[in-house]
Amino acid sequence: MKTSLLISTYNWPEALDVCLKSVMAQKILPDEILIADDGSKSTTKEIVEKYQKISKVPIVHIWHEDNGFELAKIRNKAIAKASGDYIVQIDGDLVLHPYFIADHKAFAKKNSFVRASRIYINDELSSEKLRTQNIKINPFAKGITNFFSSFRIPLLWKKFETNYKNTGDERWEIHGCNMAFWRDDAIEVNGYNEDFKGWGPEDKEFVARLLNAGKEKRFLKMGGLVFHIHHPINAKENLKKNEQIFEDAKKNGVKFCENGINQYL
Repeated sequence: MKTSLLISTYNWPEALDVCLKSVMAQKILPDEILIADDGSKSTTKEIVEKYQKISKVPIVHIWHEDNGFELAKIRNKAIAKASGDYIVQIDGDLVLHPYFIADHKAFAKKNSFVRASRIYINDELSSEKLRTQNIKINPFAKGITNFFSSFRIPLLWKKFETNYKNTGDERWEIHGCNMAFWRDDAIEVNGYNEDFKGWGPEDKEFVARLLNAGKEKRFLKMGGLVFHIHHPINAKENLKKNEQIFEDAKKNGVKFCENGINQYL
């Protein structure tokens, strides 16, 4: 199985620097790294080039002009470029546990997609990580906000795999910043819906279509750990319209969006 790590980013090169440093420290590297850049300035390109020079695996920078928040579009462009069978998707404001990629590879299963946990670190600890570029995370450190989720315990994976946050409204929940899916499955439902403009919930709508297409949702709890660098909440000026697209997909059993990845394949 060839694995592509997809990292979304926008104009936060300091965080991307720390994130990529944690990628380089993985016990098992992905087969390629795709930087899905939603129109960042040249400082982000400089960070990408820095790691392209030292990485043992290819790093591909997928960029388009800044035309507002177009996360769905840039993710589609990156997935279209991917050479991997399996996509592990994160955001560029995360510090990855050293076994992050190894865990996702071990947990992968055909005809399913994976949600995994995001552990928050507070503003003070986040500032320290950005300043020092120290990628080691101590679960007992002051500033870890969800303590019990910050431990890697593979023996418990089966316990949570299909019966944790997988009923009722939680069935549709996903963290787009830490998920994994098969590239072929994403193409089957036509990737992300580019009718989404502005923040959220393009990841939930994508998951709704995967579920409607018969793919199984599995939770990687206490594995595939990421630590989220604190930042202000994104503006949500178009949220009502975006949420309606998501609700329509759930209500009507939508499996395929019209405005998706097929235009890049």
